[in-house]
Amino acid sequence: MTRWGILATGRIAARFAEDLRLAPGAELVAVGSRTRESAELFARRHDVPRAYASWAELAADPDVDVIYVATPHAAHHEAALTCLAGDKAVLVEKPCTLDLATTTELVETARARGLFLMEAMWMRTNPLILRVLELIRDGAIGEVTHVRADFGAAGPFPPEHRMRARTLGGGALLDLGVYPLSLAHLVLGVPDHVRAWARLSPEAVDENTGMVLGWDSGAVATLSCGMVGATAITAAITGTTGRIDLPEPFYRPGAAVLHRAGAEPETIPADLTGGGYQHEAIEVQRCLAAGLIESPLVPHSATLEIMGLLDDIKERIGVSYA
Repeated sequence: MTRWGILATGRIAARFAEDLRLAPGAELVAVGSRTRESAELFARRHDVPRAYASWAELAADPDVDVIYVATPHAAHHEAALTCLAGDKAVLVEKPCTLDLATTTELVETARARGLFLMEAMWMRTNPLILRVLELIRDGAIGEVTHVRADFGAAGPFPPEHRMRARTLGGGALLDLGVYPLSLAHLVLGVPDHVRAWARLSPEAVDENTGMVLGWDSGAVATLSCGMVGATAITAAITGTTGRIDLPEPFYRPGAAVLHRAGAEPETIPADLTGGGYQHEAIEVQRCLAAGLIESPLVPHSATLEIMGLLDDIKERIGVSYA
């Protein structure tokens, strides 16, 4: 049995708690928040035995094996460090932190202490996404030439909302754009060329962003994210002999459609049991049972490379959280 703690009590924390019931061998034993009232309310709603009024108390609980950090982006670094200081394995929501420097600190701290650390990029543990990558590796669409993906939310969001508040790491890029970027990275790796443009909000965070990535192989990726309109949230991966379409939402699709020259489109269905968070919990538990300190599905190297890309794009579009 793997004993879980959840740090934070918001919407994502609640969804993770529900999906944890679908992860064999998982037991949710504790929750921590910055207020006792919030922790106790969450504990009652989700049948959690222990509620703590501080992150440090949760991290000190000897009966917790791993902690899921579900705070807004700006608190990921401090919260994850607190958990690592308590000798706990950590699953930290994406993006891992606000920049490469603090993400690097988390990775180096976890490695130095021999503790498991994984970014909760659930798309990388999704069974259908893994099947799509397998098809690409097997040459189902030939050499990949183009990745297209978008993720836009309608809003409007008030200035104090985490999507707009600069102090909370707001903006479309870190919250939504990390998904199209991660898909392109999954398929093609680190790009050799990066271009980006964004319209900024009055809070100086990006609200509508476009990105073009290029590889020396000739492949390109056209990606976008925003919080000024609900886009299709779809993706397509095109190769020299075919294409794979991922319908809305592409990061957790209900199916993938494989198009090959001279053949009828082939629909590959997904198992949509639960909300999808259980797959990352299952991966964490598999790694812990194997004595690993990082996941081969969400390796530290990928997390660091994505954070480096995010830093590059932030600089290009004029967004800073310093």
